[in-house]
Amino acid sequence: MQKGLEFDPGFAPYILAFRGTVEYLYMDINRFKNLSQRKMKFRQYYKKFLELFYNNLGFYVGCLMWAAYLKTQPEQEILNNSCLNEPYDEEANISDTEFMIRFLELFPKDMKYFLGEDYEINQGDLKILEMYKDFLIINRGFVDTKNNTDIKLPKGMKTDGAETFKDKIDGVLKEEDLSKLLEYRDLVCQI
Repeated sequence: MQKGLEFDPGFAPYILAFRGTVEYLYMDINRFKNLSQRKMKFRQYYKKFLELFYNNLGFYVGCLMWAAYLKTQPEQEILNNSCLNEPYDEEANISDTEFMIRFLELFPKDMKYFLGEDYEINQGDLKILEMYKDFLIINRGFVDTKNNTDIKLPKGMKTDGAETFKDKIDGVLKEEDLSKLLEYRDLVCQI
């Protein structure tokens, strides 16, 4: 058995392609010239948008929790870091997170326009996205992360009880729904 800590605790099978799916669904909505047809399509898709959003936001919370947990362990090699020794491109590194931020900022307008309903942005969601973006930047996309001691945590991140985060993550992974990690957001972020 290899000695070390896994880069991914098991999230990979449950990560959904947020950006590509959202762009595809909006393209499908916008192919209609008639506003009532576009409204009907948006009504079909808006729950899917939110499901994708919260799954990916849960993934971000899980990544922050996993990083905090890894920092509690004695120095060990990070295993299976697919980013290691790759060229670093900050714009590409944070583009998906920035896309989610823009989506969240525009979604209330779309809800009002297409459905005539108010949608209030959860400021905690925005705070998680900003924290995760900082996390990606300070770690340079993990291209240099060989050991758990190389991981940097973003300013303002809470780490109390981080040694228990692995058990919480494992429990959520059994449910195969990363959005369940949002239940733990207050463990890593003061909201």
